[in-house]
Amino acid sequence: MIGKKPELLAPAGDMERLRMALAYGADAVYLAGDTFGMRAFAGNFGPEELKTAVDLCHAQGVRVHVTCNTMPRNEEVAKLPQWLEYLDETGVDAVILADVGVLSLAIRHAPHVQRHISTQASIVNYQSARAWHELGAHRVILARELSLEEIREIRQKAPKELEIEAFAHGAMCVSYSGRCLLSNYMTGRDSNRGECAQPCRYRYALMEEKRPGEYFPIYEDNQGTYIMNSRDMCMIDHVPQLMEAGLDSLKLEGRAKSAYYAAIVTGAYRHAIDAAAAGESLDPVWRDEVEHISHRHYSTGFYFGQPGQFTQDSRYVRDWQIVAKVLSCDSEGNATLTLNNKFSVGDTLELVGPDVRPQSLTVEGLWDESGEALDQVRKPQMVFRMKLPQAVPPLSLLRRQADAL
Repeated sequence: MIGKKPELLAPAGDMERLRMALAYGADAVYLAGDTFGMRAFAGNFGPEELKTAVDLCHAQGVRVHVTCNTMPRNEEVAKLPQWLEYLDETGVDAVILADVGVLSLAIRHAPHVQRHISTQASIVNYQSARAWHELGAHRVILARELSLEEIREIRQKAPKELEIEAFAHGAMCVSYSGRCLLSNYMTGRDSNRGECAQPCRYRYALMEEKRPGEYFPIYEDNQGTYIMNSRDMCMIDHVPQLMEAGLDSLKLEGRAKSAYYAAIVTGAYRHAIDAAAAGESLDPVWRDEVEHISHRHYSTGFYFGQPGQFTQDSRYVRDWQIVAKVLSCDSEGNATLTLNNKFSVGDTLELVGPDVRPQSLTVEGLWDESGEALDQVRKPQMVFRMKLPQAVPPLSLLRRQADAL
């Protein structure tokens, strides 16, 4: 039996990605300030920008969760009370944390903010979930190593008032729940403090000690050797099962990914959740959208058992490219856009947007802001005009296949 409709929790690495997540249907967003978040190389939010983000989200009925899930060292702990007090004053809905010391500080310095326990805490059983709840947690974000059966049991045996969240889409770490030492060892960038260099996604070769400079590639086939070949999780085909398991929130990984990614993945899962809640099958058009973003080969993670090794390649699939974003559009399809990548009159593009089914179009004309006709638009961020086949909302997108470049 399908349970209640879960929250769709989307990534917001910066203000542009936040606006995309809102436009494409997020119920809540998670983001970070300048410190204490696990994605140091996302754009993130300064104090004033965070306040703007909270006001923007709340005006649309969307919740804001702020990550504070690094493992802080002694010198960092002293700075936490002031930051937590600011989150409380700003009206943030929840803080995501992994350290029990941070939890105690959040209770004291941010009493109006819900406390969500990060996947970094490696919660893999109902007793751990109970313990965090007893310590003051409102929600636990389960480890990505769990199966659906294990999640069902945790939901059944954890306190009913404790919310349970799990990842539905995005990158998978090769270490336990993301607690990886490899990045720190190889590059000096601490993955547990938001600076992961993702060495699990490097391409490796072997070198024999007596043959320096001679590199032997590691072949990936049925008989080969595989080194840290992590695939991306994609559960869009199994949203009904996730809902049946009793999850309160489905999380999309990707704060460090593009605004295009935030838009397309949020929109796809919005349709998947709404269809499942209505007892309907997901329209294949929306299912196909997750194939239109940059990703590694997909798997269902650990939800249906051990995922096993992937024996083909570890490179990203990048078949589509965004070329422009709609700023405004009238009822007849006359649109003003901003450019991401150059294109010309006569090119074939695809239009997609919030609740806008993807459709192909041929560019019949381009104009600059003064109305002068153009053969091509090529300067990034330039504002231009063109006629679209229908009226679309702001933040709709034009894209094209990479092999058409």
